Amino acid sequence: MNIREIIDALERFAPLPLQDDYDNSGLQVGTTETEVSGALLCLDVTRQVVDEAIRNGCNLIVSHHPLLFRPLKRLTDDSIGSIVMDAVRAGITIYACHTNLDNVSNGVNLRIARVLGLTDVRPLDEHPDGNGAGIIGTFPEPLSGQELLAIVKERFGVTCIRHNGELGRPIRRMAVCGGAGAFLTDKAVARGADAFMTGEIGYHRFFGYDGTIKLIEAGHFESEQFTVDLLADILQESFPGLKVLKTALRTNPVNYY
Repeated sequence: MNIREIIDALERFAPLPLQDDYDNSGLQVGTTETEVSGALLCLDVTRQVVDEAIRNGCNLIVSHHPLLFRPLKRLTDDSIGSIVMDAVRAGITIYACHTNLDNVSNGVNLRIARVLGLTDVRPLDEHPDGNGAGIIGTFPEPLSGQELLAIVKERFGVTCIRHNGELGRPIRRMAVCGGAGAFLTDKAVARGADAFMTGEIGYHRFFGYDGTIKLIEAGHFESEQFTVDLLADILQESFPGLKVLKTALRTNPVNYY
């Protein structure tokens, strides 16, 4: 099979028109007519990830975050363009499934909801087609704020959580959005969520929600880490014979002390 067939399967699952206007999902680098030798899956494309693909004989990298998010101004050894050059020299195609995979109803955020154990889930900001940003669902049994924080730390491997303190009531209904989802905070309040978890919440966003909703910032990488498993499931179901590898690298650039 060629790389175009792999991309077609990804786009059937998460059509490109679902991506946000600012995004750059889709083909990033390379050709689609080459026979695929293997697919390496990751959140972020780094030079080390390209090297990993070369070592493992994979000529396709499928990432969540686009390598080419902003226009390139130069192709040099000290810029992101060097990763592009490395991939081209090695004959590696790079493809990104970003906000289209976030916004499809059975995509990234549904995977997060399942990790948390939420039921009766729906898109948080639902579109007429049933897709949309974020997910909202219900816990089978109400949780205290501390119980919820403990679940997030355990299931997402988070060592440090930022949150806005105790809510003052049990948490039953919860909204989630992987990555930088703080823009959905007011939507979560309007939909009756007791808690909202996302990857990034700015300092000023924490103000004004005391007693209204429990805000939880779990980390961008941490919140989206299961995206690689989702991509693997899509490809393995569509192409049982395809060599599909999950990166062994932790590409999170944020460290905690």
